[in-house]
Amino acid sequence: MERMLGYGQAIREALDQALADDPDVIVMGLGVPDPKGVFGSTIGLQERHGVERVFDIPLSENAVTGIALGSATTGLRPVLVHQRVDFALVSFEQIVNQIAKWRFMFDGRLSAPLVIRMVVGRGWGQGPQHSQSLQALFAHVPGLRVIMPTTPSDAKGMLTAAIESDDPVICLEHRWLYNIEDLVPQERYRVPLDRARVVRSGTDVTLVGVSYMTLECLTAAEMLADAGVSAEVVDLRSIRPLDIDTIRESVERTGRLVVVDNAHVVGGVSAEITAAVLERSFASLLASPVRMGFPDHPTPTSPALADGYYPLPEDIAARTAAVVGRPAAFTPAERGERRLDQPDTSYQGPF
Repeated sequence: MERMLGYGQAIREALDQALADDPDVIVMGLGVPDPKGVFGSTIGLQERHGVERVFDIPLSENAVTGIALGSATTGLRPVLVHQRVDFALVSFEQIVNQIAKWRFMFDGRLSAPLVIRMVVGRGWGQGPQHSQSLQALFAHVPGLRVIMPTTPSDAKGMLTAAIESDDPVICLEHRWLYNIEDLVPQERYRVPLDRARVVRSGTDVTLVGVSYMTLECLTAAEMLADAGVSAEVVDLRSIRPLDIDTIRESVERTGRLVVVDNAHVVGGVSAEITAAVLERSFASLLASPVRMGFPDHPTPTSPALADGYYPLPEDIAARTAAVVGRPAAFTPAERGERRLDQPDTSYQGPF
């Protein structure tokens, strides 16, 4: 049975079902038992499954990540939650030097089956140290799986698959997605951790969206349709491994590629996608690929700077129309009083 669930609710359901079905699953992280429950994704889990399986952590991310690794290597399946990807930077040694390499160093005889959930993206003027999207850092490391589900249905299915995986999985969740809703099956199910998904068919150009930018690409595709441009939209979903085959098949149909990332362009995921398409499908391209993302400076704090920092649907539509050879001006999507570091007026904090 399918019901409409929000993104945070879908994640909570995946965790609840995993905890109920497998006694080796534990959930730990800063704010996990908090009344807000990490954007609603952990509310009530401690009351339902007990303080020994769902619990808060001290402000020592490097040490706690090491504890998560140790518990994973001794039979548990921990889900560690960092409320910001920025907090994980102090545990980078554990993630890169230990967790990612565990199966390799022990010839596959030992594994480290843990999931690290991290929140990325902008919000409420939190600025350079709390609004980063660092998926390219994790994707650079062999041994890690890196996922960024966009829809509630994918969030539940991919998190379920991640918890059951014997590989360590980095699950990056964009802050602006927690309020979106989708039809989500009630039963437990799995979505592959290595597949992109075509979410809109088109014939003139391929738009590849990363996480929240998939939604912006869908809005841009509607704008482009009104201008006579048919855009196919691909939701990347998995950062490592990259599903280049799905992207290539789309580009070979449309002949054009625009990649829109929720991160910096330089050295980013969009560069890897573009390079892979150029290496494998150069002859199919009718125009040079385009990469879109954040400018090459830290995330701003002030609303005035934020309003000029993030790619908007009309920006994506304009760049895409130029790639297709039909330059056009696009009316900005209606935002009302909302600022570009606030997903909608219902978001009032505290996180």
